[in-house]
Amino acid sequence: MKKIEAIIKPFKLDEVKEALHDIGISGITVLEAKGFGRQKGHTELYRGAEYVVDFVPKVKIELIVEDAQAARAVEAIQSAAHTGRIGDGKIFVSTIEDAIRIRTGETGLDAI
Repeated sequence: MKKIEAIIKPFKLDEVKEALHDIGISGITVLEAKGFGRQKGHTELYRGAEYVVDFVPKVKIELIVEDAQAARAVEAIQSAAHTGRIGDGKIFVSTIEDAIRIRTGETGLDAI
């Protein structure tokens, strides 16, 4: 099993969700996040005063998939979240040893 974590622009969430649904992935977790990388935030004006916004709003998506689905899921996220501009985000893939469904006690692939 693989865990895929993607940090994307918030307005791309619906497109990413649809792209994942189209390849048969329905279970995702979505978290609101703030951060910065090369984008390094931006300046804004509030009541005539300029201030720096260090952290840019992002959305973090997490999903667990079978090893065979991982490459397709990454490609779906990458193509749906792409704008070609700085701050498009990152995708991280890691290995999951086990998963347990709390309600039934199922483990491994049965749990996801």
